[in-house]
This record gives sequence, C-alpha cells and structure tokens, in this order.
Amino acid sequence: MTDEQTVRIALAGGGAFGAKHAAALKRIKGVEVTAVVSSTLERAQRFAEEQGVGRGVATLDEVLAMDDVDAVILATPTHMHAAQTIACLEAGKHVQVEIPLADSLADAEACLEAQQRTGLVAMVGHTRRFNPSHQWVRQRIEAGEYNIQQMDVQTYFFRRKNLNALGQPRSWTDHLLWHHAAHTVDLFAYQTGSPVVQANAIQGPIHPELGIAMDMSIQLRAENGAICTLSLSFNNDGPLGTFFRYIGDTGTYLARYDDLVTGKDEPIDVSGVDVSMDGIELQDREFVAAIREGREPNSSIAAVMPCYRTLAALEEQLAAASSA
Repeated sequence: MTDEQTVRIALAGGGAFGAKHAAALKRIKGVEVTAVVSSTLERAQRFAEEQGVGRGVATLDEVLAMDDVDAVILATPTHMHAAQTIACLEAGKHVQVEIPLADSLADAEACLEAQQRTGLVAMVGHTRRFNPSHQWVRQRIEAGEYNIQQMDVQTYFFRRKNLNALGQPRSWTDHLLWHHAAHTVDLFAYQTGSPVVQANAIQGPIHPELGIAMDMSIQLRAENGAICTLSLSFNNDGPLGTFFRYIGDTGTYLARYDDLVTGKDEPIDVSGVDVSMDGIELQDREFVAAIREGREPNSSIAAVMPCYRTLAALEEQLAAASSA
C-alpha cells in the first residue's frame, strides 16, 4: 500500500473509546471510517450518525465480509478482544485492539500465533507508549540524558458500580490486573529498555457483586535494577486516572496522560514532541503508518507479549495467595 492510498477502517465499539478513535481518525489524512458496529444495529447507526462516520451495521461478521474495509479497530469489551482479534486477522484485515489484548495468557498467545501466521499488522492500544508526556521522557532516555531509578504509579478510579467512562451501565466487568495494570507493566519495561525479572502482587477483598478485587498493589523490578511500585484502586473517591512519577538520576517527572510536570510541579511543554497532543490520535497514526509501510507497529502483539506473560504470572501468584 502506498502513502496515497486511502486506508479504510471499520470501528467496532460505540462507547467512550470508540468515540475517541472516531474523533482521532478524522484528523488523519487518507483515512476513511467505512463502517461501525456496536452492541445493537440501532446503537451502531446512531453512533455513525453522531460521529459523522461510515455506516452502522449489526455484527462484526458483516464488517469482516466487506470489501471496503482494510482494517478494524476494536474498542469492545475486554472478554471479546482475543476472539475478535483472531477473527479480523483470519478475515484478512489488519487490526488494532484496545488494551488489553486478552484476559488470559493462552488467549494472548493465540492472537500472536494468528498474527505470525497471517503476517498482517496487529497492534494493541498501549496508549502510554504514544502519549507526548511519556514520549518526552523516552527521548531523554534514548539521548543518554536520563536513567529511570524508580517509577511510582497510581491508577485510581471510583467504580463501586459497574459503569463505563460515560456513567452508563456496563455489560461486562473491568479488571485492575488484566486491563489497568497492563498499561504500567508494559510502559515500565518499554521505558527502561529492560525486561521485568521480578514481579509481586497483593490484592484487597473481592467485591461481593462485581466479583473482582477493588484494590491491588504491584511491585516490579527490571533486569537493569530499576523498580516500579504500582497502586491500583476502584475505591478511590478523588481525582481519577493514572499518575506516573518518574524518579531518575537527573530529574523527577510526573506524567498524567498527555501532560508533564517536573517533581516541583513546573509545567513542561510537550507540544513539540509529536504531530498531536492526543495520545489516541498518535496511536491511530502509528497503526495507519504501519499498514501503509508494511511494517511492524510500535505496540505490536509481539512487542507487548512480555507484559501479558508478567500479568499471567501475577495472576497465578494472587490465586495461590487466596487459596492458601
């Protein structure tokens, strides 16, 4: 595919993140959203109309049979990710799946096998790799100006009821380990340039209705000696989101999504880091570029597999502790 050819993308998922991708794709030259699928045909048609993209269709199978679809972005519930990723690849479509790739190591490995067998572009939405704030830190590391000693990360939400980012009822249950911890586990190894060699986890009580741990603490150590302390909670009645503190040999930096400040709360201008200040847009630009250039994307399935192997090991550790 050449740079001039239009990349025709279908979007699966008419929720909060589907809307973020729809907005981002409109800002990328030579991209057309040709179809949208959601939980019902009515919702898909309404989403397509509201976002001014494509046409609403009833099922992913319909999308995969379309000749005017080159690639699919999956912004669907977690438990669907692996099967839908494999279905897209087997239908000959490039695929970007929102984080997490899967909620089990076996399913993640199956996705990797499908990508290797088909040779198509398959990318996972590990957005932290693309946020300008984290890119700025990485550029300093790559220039030899900064070495991470510790990352201290807080991932906090208030989700005692099963609601999505828009406050609407969810048909599925979110997960601190397989979803939210995946961002930090991957970013820590990516930024340090060193594999995780030690990982420990403890969790709080299981919620009686949601059936998940609402609080979790994770420790990581990279091969190069850097450490990471990650606190996660669905019980936090305060500022929401994830806050990353980079403690290094030449400075301390605090990143929150696309914003960055020093350890003394002095703002750092990251507007010139990339072509956009929107991490989702930068993620989607990488997906489109990889398709056009016929190359492996940043945050490809292969690139993020170490993260899912670490999550699986942590899950085993938590299960063993709960049965002891």
